[in-house]
Formats: sequence, C-alpha cells, structure tokens
Amino acid sequence: MILDGTVEIDLADAGLTAALGGALSAVIEPGEALLLSGPLGAGKSVLARGLIQALAGADEEVPSPTFTLVQFYETQPAIAHFDLYRLEGQGEALEIGLEEALDTGAALVEWPVRISPQEWARLAPDRLEVELSHAGEGRIARLTPHGAWKGRALEF
Repeated sequence: MILDGTVEIDLADAGLTAALGGALSAVIEPGEALLLSGPLGAGKSVLARGLIQALAGADEEVPSPTFTLVQFYETQPAIAHFDLYRLEGQGEALEIGLEEALDTGAALVEWPVRISPQEWARLAPDRLEVELSHAGEGRIARLTPHGAWKGRALEF
C-alpha cells in the first residue's frame, strides 16, 4: 500500500498489531517520528514492541516506558521509545530529549497528544500518525502520513 493519505487497516488480533510495527520498522528513517495514539489497551505498546523487536531481534526485551518515560535502542536506525502519558504538558514532554532523539535516530511516541499539533509540525515534519482504536475483538489502525511519509510504500 502507498501512504498517500489516511489509510485504515483492520487488525484482527495482537499478532497483526505487532506485525504492523514490524512492517513500519522496514521503512522508518532517522529524523522521523511515529506518533501512536488511542485509548488505553488499544495496542500502542504492542505495535511499538513489534517495531523494536523487528529491528533489534525477537529476544529484545521491550518494556513500556510509562515510568521511565523513554527507552533507547541501539538499532538501525536508533529508536527512542517515548511514553508521554504521565507528563503534565508540552514543556515537560520537550525536556526529556525528544529533539535530541530525532537528531540521532527515530522516535516512537505513545500519547503524542501531550504536545500540540503545531509543535509536532516543527519537531517532526516527517512523521506518521498511527491512531489505534478498538473494533470488536480486534483493532483498527488509522495511518496519516506527513512530510516524507507521504507517498511511501508500506508492505503489510
């Protein structure tokens, strides 16, 4: 599929959610961000784990950074996995190294709503917004490309 506008993907189970992360790992580039949004339990961490394990190996332990706020992975490209859930506002979110992570690799961000859309446009003009929602026993992923993500091919 080509990401030329918002695309919806049905994900029947957690395995397909992780597989989407794996597919995204094949096309993410340094300086880019994946913004993962959706309610609790929608699969954000499952997708993130699938992406990171596709790059680092299936044996890589990928804990949720809910309490540490960020986890760094020496993959190609380097991935910084942020969870902004516990942060109060945009100021705190920007203080934990997001800009630096984008300078040296790619960022995977859960709960990106802690930063305004205008600030995301400045910080990561090349980003893919992934909104996950519940759909019966499965999920729906809504992918919206910005910048270099527009027109990118994704094999899934």
